[in-house]
Amino acid sequence: MPKYVYPAIFDPNEHGGYTVTFPDLPGCVTEGDTLDEALKMAAEAMALHLYGMEEDGDEIPVPSNPVEVKLPEDASPGAFVTLIQARTEPIRDETQNRAIKKTLTIPKWLNDAAEKEGINFSQVLQYALKEQLGFVDKHFFNRYMMD
Repeated sequence: MPKYVYPAIFDPNEHGGYTVTFPDLPGCVTEGDTLDEALKMAAEAMALHLYGMEEDGDEIPVPSNPVEVKLPEDASPGAFVTLIQARTEPIRDETQNRAIKKTLTIPKWLNDAAEKEGINFSQVLQYALKEQLGFVDKHFFNRYMMD
């Protein structure tokens, strides 16, 4: 599963939030009310932007060296450049609504306890796999990954 990594410019605003732009991805812009939210929104925006480029057959640009990325002249004090990582496969699979069947084995006592509690095995397995693969970000999953 390929990962994309691009430099992003985080420009703080007077309310404590950030506007995020990607010099290599014109038109890919997002915001967050906090730095943490801006980081999450940046990964989401980048993944969606690159997914759209893939779907349109556009050439994916080579990422710039973050050391060579210059801040805009009108950048606010405290603006900085950092790398953002994103994957497009989860978006593609969710968008195409593909699912596959998996057979697995668990201990009987665990099966009995889970059934008694009405646990949805499929949802638990999906969430655990996403967490193990580093996709667990409640905002991202609630919007793009969960059923």
